[in-house]
Amino acid sequence: MQDKEDKLYIFSFYRFIKVNNKKIIKIKLDRFLKNKSVLGTVLLADEGINGTISGKEYELVLIINFIRKLLSIRKLEIKKNEVDFLPFNKLKIRLKKEIVTLGKGIFSDLNDKGKFVEPYKWNDFIKQKNLCLIDLRNNYEVKIGAFKDAVNPNTKNFRDFPSKFQKMSINKDITIAMYCTGGIRCEKASGYLNKIGYKNVYQLKGGILNYLSEVKNNNYRSSWNGECFVFDGRVTVNKNLKKGKYYQCYGCRMPITHNEKNSTLYIKGVQCPKCFNTRTTNQKARSATRQKQIDLAEKSNISHPFQKITVVNSQ
Repeated sequence: MQDKEDKLYIFSFYRFIKVNNKKIIKIKLDRFLKNKSVLGTVLLADEGINGTISGKEYELVLIINFIRKLLSIRKLEIKKNEVDFLPFNKLKIRLKKEIVTLGKGIFSDLNDKGKFVEPYKWNDFIKQKNLCLIDLRNNYEVKIGAFKDAVNPNTKNFRDFPSKFQKMSINKDITIAMYCTGGIRCEKASGYLNKIGYKNVYQLKGGILNYLSEVKNNNYRSSWNGECFVFDGRVTVNKNLKKGKYYQCYGCRMPITHNEKNSTLYIKGVQCPKCFNTRTTNQKARSATRQKQIDLAEKSNISHPFQKITVVNSQ
């Protein structure tokens, strides 16, 4: 039987808030996390904080409380999900220009953003006439799953959104509803849209992950089709927020299907059908060396930076 304290969780969080001393905050956060058994990434920028960390729940709660104290805030957008293994290889605290990169700098009013739509209202909200539903995620994410009738701006990365949006020629009087994985890209994009004159901008509160959680916990009818890509070792999650059916190519980091993994063009840790002709010979050689080291470590039962940390079950 598994004890509660043995359970592993992922906490994803963010907050747009003006940060004047990010270097000092990083030093204090590094010190606090030094002896914690937690993996993941935390980004600090002048515009706020964005992080996804995994570990045992009690340590994650301690860290969240420390971050609130450090930034002198109470409100922090957090999503929690129980997992079977830690989907990160290391812990990184990084200083960035933006906590999510749109490439349009810091908005003077971080509160000038779209209106939130609660998950339980989302199904009916996106059915209304004269509404443009926009998926803010990248092409490879959209292909894995999406809401029906959502417009795909065809971005390779979030930085592409402003130029792609301009080409969509959307009337400024129309109602715009947006969604993304966890909500952070929506907040940044809605701030940008408000800045250029769009005032009827709405966003799914907490993003797809929050929507799936609410649907699961409250037995709502789901309008979501497919799986949701996540930026960690799970690759994708299904409607029950469990690890999905996709794998990851550790050459190009793209999600791949079972058939793609069984392709003759797939080499574990090196390449897949999506990148076999785009990666250079040197890149493939470095990846092959890394994979050989991983295989040797696992064969000898030696720990390595890429191994999965799983739940310890108590009898």
